[in-house]
Amino acid sequence: MSGLLAGKKAFITGSSRGIGKATALAMAREGADVVIHYRRAVEEAEKTVAEVRALGREALLVKAELESQDEINAAFDVIEKEWGILDIFMANAAASAFKTIDQLKDYHIDRTYRVELHSTVFAVQRAVPLMKNGGRIITMSSMGSTYTLPRYATLGTAKAALESLTRYLAAELGPKGITANALNPGVVDTESAKFYGGQNYHQYNADVIAHTPLGRVGTVEEIADVAVFLASNLSRFITGQVIRVDGGLTLSTGGFESF
Repeated sequence: MSGLLAGKKAFITGSSRGIGKATALAMAREGADVVIHYRRAVEEAEKTVAEVRALGREALLVKAELESQDEINAAFDVIEKEWGILDIFMANAAASAFKTIDQLKDYHIDRTYRVELHSTVFAVQRAVPLMKNGGRIITMSSMGSTYTLPRYATLGTAKAALESLTRYLAAELGPKGITANALNPGVVDTESAKFYGGQNYHQYNADVIAHTPLGRVGTVEEIADVAVFLASNLSRFITGQVIRVDGGLTLSTGGFESF
C-alpha cells in the first residue's frame, strides 16, 4: 500500500460485488475508509465490509434502493452522522433490461434512468456539502454509451446521458475543488457480463478477445486501479473526462479482418 488515499472517506454504490467491491477493496488498501452499499445482496455486502475492516480501514454498511430518493437520503444520513465528511463518491450501481427497443416497457426505461441518472443527481446533491476540502466524483459508464450493442439501447442511452451529466458536474463543481470523471470499461469478467452474454457468453467472450489488441477481457481489479487513480491527488487536474479502460477494444471498427 502506498497510501494514495490515506485518511479519505469514500462512498461507492453497488459495492457488494463486481467492480464496486474491487474498487472498495482497492481504495481501502490505499488508506480510505469506505461505505459499502447494497440493494439485496446483504451477505455479499457484509463479506465486503469484513474484508475492508481486515485491511485496517473503517467500513460503513448502507442499504438503499437507488430508485428511491428517500432511501438515498437515508444512506447519506448515516454517512453524515458517522463521519460528517466525504471525499470520494463513485456512482457504480446499474440496473437494466437487455431487450430490443420493440420489447421495452415503460418500467424498463424508467428504472434504468432512475438508477443511472436520478440517483446520481440526488446522491451528488448530498455528497457535495460533505466534500468540505474538495472531492472526487467518479461515474461508471460503458462502451454502450458510444457504440450500439445488441439489446443495450436502454442502458447505453442512459450511460451516454451519465457521461454528459459528468461533464456538467465537472463544470459546475470545479470552483469547489471537486473533480468529476467517468470510467468507461470495455468487457470485464463480471457476473453482469455473464448475465448479458447469457447462453452465448463464451462465444461473446471469444469474439471480444479477438478484437482486443491486448488479447483478453479486463478484470475488476484493473478497473478499480483506475478508479483509485481518479480518486487520488494524482488526478487533481483531470476533470470532465471519460477514461476508457478496455484493452484497446474500441480502437477499430471491425469488418476489416480480411486485410
